[in-house]
Amino acid sequence: MLSTRQLRYFEVLAETLHFGRAAQRLNISQPALSAQIAALEEAIGARLVERRPTGAALTPEGSAILERVQNILHEIRELEAIGAGRGEALGGQLRLGLIATVAPYLLPRLLPRLGSDHPALELAIRENLTDVLTADILAGDLDCALLALPIADGNLVSIEIAEDRFRLAVPAREAGRFKGAVEVGDLPGEKLILLEEGHCLREQALKVCQLARAHRFANVSATSLTTILRMVAGGLGATLIPEIAVSAEAAGGDIEVLPFRDPAPFRTLALVFRRSTSRRRSFEALADVIRASLA
Repeated sequence: MLSTRQLRYFEVLAETLHFGRAAQRLNISQPALSAQIAALEEAIGARLVERRPTGAALTPEGSAILERVQNILHEIRELEAIGAGRGEALGGQLRLGLIATVAPYLLPRLLPRLGSDHPALELAIRENLTDVLTADILAGDLDCALLALPIADGNLVSIEIAEDRFRLAVPAREAGRFKGAVEVGDLPGEKLILLEEGHCLREQALKVCQLARAHRFANVSATSLTTILRMVAGGLGATLIPEIAVSAEAAGGDIEVLPFRDPAPFRTLALVFRRSTSRRRSFEALADVIRASLA
């Protein structure tokens, strides 16, 4: 007979493709893991995993049932979360993803508020790129994620949180070139530094540059906004910085952060989750707490 334990063990093994690492993550012995996988294979009537010298690999049958297993476990986790919350909008386990250009600036405000106002909530946090986070939501590995719109997948829906305006960060010694607020049309004259491929902030900055017909970019890139701003401070160029990051990243005297004239460019932050979820009430409550934290 199938058990949720067997399904969970199979899910972790499929993620790690290594019996040793999977057993370590599950905090069980490797023989115990092997026994549960063997019992699952017997119940299904097919071999799901092949052992190899360097690890493990899913058989065609294993690959075929993996998505079903993930969907089943996702529904079970949602039911468990509802029960653990005892009727509270924000209770039980909730796995939240955040993009890297939001997480370090929001979490110091959000986590204390959630801890004090919603003590029944068991929150797990994951930071990653947008494409990875959306894939994790669809696979059932995350319940929701705070991302920047748009999100194209029709299986995902969102609750808009806030407009996060962009500002222009320039070396402090060069700020005198600007007379107050910056016109978007001034961007063609700036050498801009962007995040590496894969970051949604890079794509959003490129869209602003296209609107301004700016095509002058520095021959440098970085994986974090913090590193880019250090490059700006060193005189390598300018960059677009979202308003949420300004107070944390521009505290020193080497950078000047200038506002754009209205209509200022912005990104829309939203809480994204599966269309089929039964936890929309929880996500609406979380969205309210995030808005209050940003305010």
